Amino acid sequence: MQRSKNDLWVGLFVLIGAAAVLFLALKSANLLSLNFDTSYKVVAKFDNIGGLKARAAVKSAGVVIGRVENITFDDKSYQANVNLAMESKYVFPKDSSLKILTSGLLGEQYIGIEAGASDKNMAAGDVIKQTQSAVVLENLISQFLFSKAAETKSPEPATPAPASTAFPSLSAPQSSTDKK
Repeated sequence: MQRSKNDLWVGLFVLIGAAAVLFLALKSANLLSLNFDTSYKVVAKFDNIGGLKARAAVKSAGVVIGRVENITFDDKSYQANVNLAMESKYVFPKDSSLKILTSGLLGEQYIGIEAGASDKNMAAGDVIKQTQSAVVLENLISQFLFSKAAETKSPEPATPAPASTAFPSLSAPQSSTDKK
């Protein structure tokens, strides 16, 4: 009887440990968020979202104020529609702008919001068109390489200046009559 009680407690302890490891793995992979606050939904239109993913953070001044719910493609405007769930306790003016930023050099991407100056605030269902697309590292590298390749092309040889004007001291020697 004593052995079966110990087995039960060990099994329960292992089960709780496995649930804790699963919870931490999902939380660190940004696949789980426990948020019981109410939120309002807005849509942002971007030309290029880079590597932005669903569940990415929406931050203002470094504080997470919302999350990306999902991303769809609009085949009429050829833009990405990013649906955002903003926490209700954070209110921003209607003319606020959004940009896709990266944590560190190669970190995860998130949306940064800069507050505007309008008297009216964002409401559920608003569409934000003042956006700045993601900076794609591959595009930056290719632009840099192409500009360097254009610089290294051999320039046209310059025509040498006549020796008398370029170097007056090397021109024909002056006679004593020229000096007077």
